[in-house]
Amino acid sequence: MERPAWAPQGIDISVPSVSRMYDFYLGGSHNFEVDREAARKAMEFLPGLPKIMQANRAFMRRAVRYAVGTGISQFLDIGSGIPTFGNVHEVAQAADPEARVAYVDHDPVAVAHSEAVLADDDRAVAVAADLRRPKDILTDPRITGLLDLDRPVALLLVAVLHFLEDADDPRAAVAELRESLAPGSLIVLTHASYEGIPRTQEEAGGAVGVYRTIRNPLVMRSREEISRFFDGYEMVDPGLVSMPEWRPDTPQAPQQEDPFAFSGFAGVGRKA
Repeated sequence: MERPAWAPQGIDISVPSVSRMYDFYLGGSHNFEVDREAARKAMEFLPGLPKIMQANRAFMRRAVRYAVGTGISQFLDIGSGIPTFGNVHEVAQAADPEARVAYVDHDPVAVAHSEAVLADDDRAVAVAADLRRPKDILTDPRITGLLDLDRPVALLLVAVLHFLEDADDPRAAVAELRESLAPGSLIVLTHASYEGIPRTQEEAGGAVGVYRTIRNPLVMRSREEISRFFDGYEMVDPGLVSMPEWRPDTPQAPQQEDPFAFSGFAGVGRKA
């Protein structure tokens, strides 16, 4: 297999990567045939996967603009993936040129590509670390050198918690991050769920099976289970809702969305 120039040395490009599959769903170019093959297999069960990812990104952009509107200029994006057009630093810095963004991912491809994209931006960094070990993230000198954790931060956990199994104790990781954030900080979160998907659970389960096969289990949680990640936060209106329903740009926007866009949940919480 030919190794493209942008692929970091030392990574196994014969194994599908969740972040490269996500890049493929969004129409990006930083993915390999092995990623496209796995993504197409998942799409046989859930043809609307690209629509779900687009709704996810659109929510993220609205939430970032909302955060800047409340006076927050620091962003910690964990599970950030491969930067595609309209990424956090672009949206945040368009609204506030002083905004600072720290991207964190455990996929070396995502980090290497992020570093290349951010080479000329001294207000953004990309760090290799794992959400399962929050202390590594909170003490990383590149992050503490860029973000002042004594001031409010918007913590982004967008489409990442559903890749942590219950055995990983994702709620403990989220709680540890919350404890380290200043009052007034925000948590911006999306999570996959069988609720809202316009397919039977059995059909959707076929796509979940594809992720299990590539050793990246996709954990579907109920709305109630997802709401517990917001413990210790006050929910921002309209609460935990489907992605198109969270503060749409226009009142009629949700009606115009593809039915698949309503899969899963999104919400923003504020630390008191």
